[in-house]
Amino acid sequence: MKPVKKTDQEKPWNKRPLGKKAYQEPSRELAKVFLIICEGMNTEPLYFKSFPLGNAKVDSYGLGSSKTALVEYVIQSVVSDRNNADKEIWVVFDFDIKPDQVEQQKEDYNRAIELAANKGIKVAYSNDSFELWFLLHYQHLELKWTRHQYYQKLGEWWECNYEKEGKKGEFCRKIYQKLLDDPRADQNEAISRASRMLGDQLEHPFADRNPCTTVFELVKELNEYLK
Repeated sequence: MKPVKKTDQEKPWNKRPLGKKAYQEPSRELAKVFLIICEGMNTEPLYFKSFPLGNAKVDSYGLGSSKTALVEYVIQSVVSDRNNADKEIWVVFDFDIKPDQVEQQKEDYNRAIELAANKGIKVAYSNDSFELWFLLHYQHLELKWTRHQYYQKLGEWWECNYEKEGKKGEFCRKIYQKLLDDPRADQNEAISRASRMLGDQLEHPFADRNPCTTVFELVKELNEYLK
């Protein structure tokens, strides 16, 4: 604080009313911080950043990488950072089948989930595609679809060319609200469907759980902190 000259100490502008303290902006510490590291560059991070959280914060960003490489990055650069000690860390990725690389993909997918679990990192995985989570807001699914089939079906529900438009940042930022405003979509039903889907396949290796998504587990966590 700048010192006040003795000659100014009794001037009106320098006096503070008795019994009153200077106004202080109330501080409000975050109850929880979610650090969500995504394989995708637009859809997943922008969807999670759209959650209207109250006393919580989401740090979410996409990293294009293989599943295991993504988890290894999180272990080396995120978990090891003391500044992240109090954050709840999640990784988000999907299978995204490539017909000529299926066996290598399965190995990578299983290894990544197991490695994350061993390090206390939570995983929201989807097989085959993250878009399965969106589709479950509208319907149950038992077929082993590829991402292109999800894109086509979402395009029908949303009356758009999802494969062309759905990956753009502007579109991705609106998906959370789109699902919220659409009377045909139901997040509670999506959670129920995804939970049932997972329960029916727990005896299978991660890569063989198809269709399956654990995104609902992260969504349930975020819902605890909605405004």
